[in-house]
Amino acid sequence: MPAAFWQGLWTGLITHPLFAVALTLVAFQISLVVYRRTRWLLLQPVMVSTALVVAVLLASGIDYARFRAEAAPIALLLGPATVALAVPLYRNLGRIRQLFWPILVTLVVGGSLTVILTLLIAHLLGAELPVLVSMAPKSATMPIAMLVAEQWGGTASLAAVMVMITGVAGTAMGPWLYRLAGVHSPAARGLGYGINAHAVGTVRALEEGDECGAFAALGMSLMGILIAVVLPLGLALWLR
Repeated sequence: MPAAFWQGLWTGLITHPLFAVALTLVAFQISLVVYRRTRWLLLQPVMVSTALVVAVLLASGIDYARFRAEAAPIALLLGPATVALAVPLYRNLGRIRQLFWPILVTLVVGGSLTVILTLLIAHLLGAELPVLVSMAPKSATMPIAMLVAEQWGGTASLAAVMVMITGVAGTAMGPWLYRLAGVHSPAARGLGYGINAHAVGTVRALEEGDECGAFAALGMSLMGILIAVVLPLGLALWLR
């Protein structure tokens, strides 16, 4: 067939209103198949699918603003998906009540150290205030991190990148670090995933089991609250 035919077919495809939705779903499905076949933690579906989408957008010359607007129906599903995490939480409510104080101590100590060490290391490396503010909420989910960073003079896009890197790195290194430290409790592993690797870590925790996934969802939710409420107060005191 002539080149003009394929060119017209490609143009019609990328200009279709559902192209962004189809691209996102296909990219994620491909990355999911690759991950399930290889089981390489570095080939996390979120990271691989993002790379595939970016590659297609660059190759086709599609503006990101247009892609984001057309992919909005998928973004709407994030709400129900997040609410669905309440199911494993409800099933493990008794276990969560039993470990209330260890959970609280882990959240306060671990969550605080995550932010403090991030700011300290970045400051020692010479990072300026906007970069520090953008990196501070990296352990929260992306909407919270972007909002907090933007409110305090940071860059929302940098905060989003840091959130993604944190989630992927935490999920990739988590199992190895747990083996190294001899951590086998599903509750401890799940809470660590949720606090340090938010949504991406929670997905990994759900693969390990229902209890692990429940504690990851709990850790992610509580860490999000900690970042959204306590971090702005800490920044206000620091910048006075």
